[in-house]
Amino acid sequence: MKVRLNYILLILIFAIFINCKNENLVENEIANVEVDFSIERFDQILPKTDTDELYKVKEIFPFLFPKEIDTTWLQRLNSDVQQQVFTEVNTKFGDLNTQKTELENFFKHIKYYDNSFLEPRVITVADYVDFRNKVLVEGDLLIINLSNYLGEQHEFYQNIPIYFAENMQPSQIVPEIAGKYARRYNYQSQRKTFLDEIIYFGKELHFKDVMIPEFTDAAKIGYVQEDKEWAAINEAQIWSYFVEKELLFSTNPKLFSRFTAPAPFSKFYLDIDNESPGRLGQYIGWQIVRAYAERTDMDIMTLMRTDADEIFRNSKYKPKR
Repeated sequence: MKVRLNYILLILIFAIFINCKNENLVENEIANVEVDFSIERFDQILPKTDTDELYKVKEIFPFLFPKEIDTTWLQRLNSDVQQQVFTEVNTKFGDLNTQKTELENFFKHIKYYDNSFLEPRVITVADYVDFRNKVLVEGDLLIINLSNYLGEQHEFYQNIPIYFAENMQPSQIVPEIAGKYARRYNYQSQRKTFLDEIIYFGKELHFKDVMIPEFTDAAKIGYVQEDKEWAAINEAQIWSYFVEKELLFSTNPKLFSRFTAPAPFSKFYLDIDNESPGRLGQYIGWQIVRAYAERTDMDIMTLMRTDADEIFRNSKYKPKR
């Protein structure tokens, strides 16, 4: 019996070694992918532009201006509040070298898995704070509003719910951009049931596993580390609750607000609610998709087009207690 256990252990160690070796080979290939992009700092250009030169800047960035540059718009541009925004962003981000390196790595990963991918025109702005619209991906444009990433304790965010403010920091820029691109690739024939919804978000989070592997799981899902650990420790209990309450195939839209929408906590209607992080449905969907990816070794672009029922059925997902 002891010999058999040692043999099984040896096989597992060998399989892990081979898997790690293959992952390293892929990452080495990705490192050699060529990408070409720059970050256009509209947030630095605009405050240095004289009123008489503004029309020239508008010719370069027409999509960032109203149709007419009227006195109201100019007054806003020269207001004390807007000038403070410019100053705070410039102080916080400087040359953006860290974010450029992270973006470059992300673009290399997408291009490796999708050779039709073209690097977008990347533009940073320093507009008013809008925690619901921090990044825009539209056509060939990627626009990042840096005023949304000044750090969760920043004075600009004092009236913003803490579960949003926690992610208003520089380390969330690339994970949130990756989430935007994940939605471009994510397809399901339906999003009717609770299971459909959590697997949809699970695919988005697994996309981040593949495309930004250097980031922590907490950063990928937008949790503080303590929330991520809570979710991992209680994974089996969360899953049991979903199964026992027969939630998986329910079409009740209230489930989405309870378990997948941003919120201070998830709503089990139990004493543990206040201890839990929000969006635990997303977390469980992520673990289901991870289990499926490990069992099937499916490439990420095919997986992103795979329906929820196929993923759930063949994931054989069963969290350990």
